[in-house]
Formats: sequence, C-alpha cells, structure tokens
Amino acid sequence: MKPDVYRKSAKDWRILPNLDDYDLTRAGFSWESAKKELDWFDGKINAAYNAVDRHTHTWRKNKIALYWEGEDGTEKKFTFEELAVASNKVGNILKDFGVERGDRVFLFLPRIPELFFSFLGIVKIGAIAGTLFSAFQEQALLDRLDNSDANVLITTSNLKPRVDKIRRKLKHLQHIITVDTPDFTKSFERASDALTISHMDPDDYAFMLYTSGTTGKPKGVVHTHRAILQEHMTAKWVLDLKDDDTYWCTADPGWVTGIAYEILGSWSVGVASLIYEGRFDPKKWYQLLEKYKITVWYTAPTAIRMLMAADHNLVKSFDLNNLRHLCSVGEPLNPEAIRWSIKVFGKPFHD
Repeated sequence: MKPDVYRKSAKDWRILPNLDDYDLTRAGFSWESAKKELDWFDGKINAAYNAVDRHTHTWRKNKIALYWEGEDGTEKKFTFEELAVASNKVGNILKDFGVERGDRVFLFLPRIPELFFSFLGIVKIGAIAGTLFSAFQEQALLDRLDNSDANVLITTSNLKPRVDKIRRKLKHLQHIITVDTPDFTKSFERASDALTISHMDPDDYAFMLYTSGTTGKPKGVVHTHRAILQEHMTAKWVLDLKDDDTYWCTADPGWVTGIAYEILGSWSVGVASLIYEGRFDPKKWYQLLEKYKITVWYTAPTAIRMLMAADHNLVKSFDLNNLRHLCSVGEPLNPEAIRWSIKVFGKPFHD
C-alpha cells in the first residue's frame, strides 16, 4: 500500500480535524489541562452527567442526541434534554427499589431506548451498571450475575424467561424490572423528572463488563468515573467528532466499545448518534448510512469483511458522500479491507 494512503497532513482533509498537529498538541498536552473540558464538583465527577446532563445547560439542550431505529422500522429521536429526563426517571425508579451507591444493576436488553436511559440512570445515582448481550443464554447469565453480586436486573418480557430459569441460584438478585410492561410504563410516567446526581470520587466504579470466557470463567472488568475523560478526548481526537456530525457506532453495548463510544465518549462531545436495533444486513446498513447522512462511522473488521462479501454493486445504489471519517475497532484490519474502503467510499478505514 502506498504511504500516501494513510499519511496525510491536516490540510489534505476537506474538514480540518480536531487534532490538526499531533506533535504540537502532544508537546503541550496534560491530563490536568484536559480535565477542564468536563464538569467536576469539588474534585468529584459523574460519567453519565458529563455525557448527557451537562449539555442541558448549553445550547445543545434541544439538540438531537439519539436517532433510534428499530428492526421493524420504528423511528424515534431524543434530544439531550429528553435523554437527561428519561434517565432521571429511571434513576428515581431504581431509588424507589432501594438501589444505593455501589449496588450492581445489570441490563439484559436489546438495543432499545430503555437500555440507554437505564445505563445513564444507574450511573447517575452512583450505582454500578453492567451490560449483558441479549444473545446470552442461561449459563452465561449465571456466570456474570452471580459473580458480580448483581442486586437488580433490567430486562424485557422476551428475555426474562432465561433469567427465571436461574433465579434461585442468584443469591444477591433482589429485583427484576421488566421495561415493556404496563407496571413499568406507569412507574416511568409517575417518576420525577428531577434527580439528585451522585458525583463520585474519580476512581469509584461506573460500570463493569465481563471478558468472553474463552480462557476460563468470565472475569469482571471495572471502569471508573474518571475514564470518561479518556473517552471524551479520544472521541474528540481519534474519532474526530464535531458538533455537526451524525455518528454511527455499530457496537453492541454488551461490548466495551458500545459503552465507551456509543454512549459516554460520543455524547460527551455533544454529537448526534444513530442506534440501530436490528441485525447486520448489508443493504439495511447502506440505507441507514444514506438516510441519516452519517458522517463518522465506527465499526468492526468482521462487519467490514461481510460488506466486502456482499454484492459489489449494492453500494452503488446509495449516496454515501456524507461519510468523511471511517474507523475500525477490534482485531487488526487487513490491507485488503482498507483498499476496498478506498475504492468503495473514497477513503480508508482507520484501524
């Protein structure tokens, strides 16, 4: 591959990147200085507040934060203010269930809006959020819920039967909240819009995820509230997210990328994000890229290879000229995929 494919100066891009001079920025960088980009309260911080709520005190209050599309084509959108209010309501519901700082609240949900409301609400009250892939079966759920000492599980009616089969083995699980029931709907409608944010010590836990378990039992990995600073800076400098971008990260929130760069990092810089509930389908993905005028796209090598394997003429049916920055996460991206993206999109995926 020719060096000029990936070695470009800032002046070569049609939009000047946020990080326009790496060497100069690196020489003057400090984490103490970077901290000024977020809101701190006497040395304390809340990751969810910095992702969403702080924007409600700025012009971004009524800006679209989330474009959501269901697998059945249902469309919804939420402003930063609406995200803040919805997550406040979930936080208050959890408080009514007795959830306190440090309690583990796990999410066993598909990529529906309630997943995002709930994650933010959990973190805002100082509890520790955990996410579970909706494809997990009983043993995978048992391993994670038992090891984490999960106190509360939030799920749907379709997924709950899997948990019911292992419920008696979960000694610490006190409550199961099902979000698609009339009871939850009533609780959500009645819950207060206002919530007292729990600002935490920087090293307090915000969320936890589990390893895949390929080398033994899954192991819990905790992420602190201060990690929002690193997620914010990388969303700004690596993903190059700007206020006028519409961004799509295809990662599931059961994976760290789905939390760090589909929820926390991307929203902390105030960008509008697309969330698609459905499964991978080449035609649908191209439709979404065109329909929502996606400018920054963050996906994985597996998805890129599946797009490469699809009908080569399919992409020609869509106007994808809004795309300006393509990023890949996961295993290393092979040269063939980068060459393909240059041919198809006119720009490389950045690994």
